[in-house]
Amino acid sequence: MVHSDSSSFVRVGGMQLCSEQRHCQQHGDYTAYSHKPGIWSGCEQCQQASDAQQRHASMQQQRQAQQAALWQKRLGRAAIPARFAERNLQNYRPTCTAAEQALRTCQSYAQEFDAVLKTGRSLIFCGSVGTGKTHLAVGIARHIMEAGKQAVMSSVLKAVRRIKESYRRDSPHTEAALIQEFVEPDLLILDEVGVQFGSETEKMLLFDIINGRYEVMKPSILISNLGLPELERYIGTRAMDRLREGGGKALVFDWESYRRVV
Repeated sequence: MVHSDSSSFVRVGGMQLCSEQRHCQQHGDYTAYSHKPGIWSGCEQCQQASDAQQRHASMQQQRQAQQAALWQKRLGRAAIPARFAERNLQNYRPTCTAAEQALRTCQSYAQEFDAVLKTGRSLIFCGSVGTGKTHLAVGIARHIMEAGKQAVMSSVLKAVRRIKESYRRDSPHTEAALIQEFVEPDLLILDEVGVQFGSETEKMLLFDIINGRYEVMKPSILISNLGLPELERYIGTRAMDRLREGGGKALVFDWESYRRVV
């Protein structure tokens, strides 16, 4: 910006200001004002553009903060164990052809999750320990949460204990309300299925969760170290049928433990 004319004086709002014509390379001529020697107002259009840019930057920061807070809330509700907090589908390292196929299946499932929600298509991960079952399940959960969906992870034992809290006389929750906590999420991951052969009550509650999600077409992922026949005996044929309906798949992790490989 450069001076173009000599200064003059004007009265604005009861104040006497010095004014002069200046030139903005972007917006052309404008009147600059000064109430102190050496301090002049700039181009009004430039100032408006700067203000708008600052407002936009401030709004972006607010949105980013809100998104970060929402992610933390979503992640907290997901209850992913700290040991698996950084696991995702990108850092899973398959050690054999079967593990590569399992990874591809999980990637497709995560990427097509909007379609999965229309059918309630579930997955069953069963087989050897240390083969990446939980890693892949958490990877799916993180992928869909980044897309705005909600995943929740729980061991069967914790889920059953949570529901049994309603049996206390002073419980503010009903059994149905606590079961609904596991029915509501877009994706439920039930880990350690069949770690201990529980009571009939525990098996009934597990069925109620699976069936509740089946009825509203919500997908589930079950993780178990049992073989597929043993898992079916544990959860029951009716529950297994519900998990496999709509194209549900069972992935058998029968390769060598990753922990022993590394």
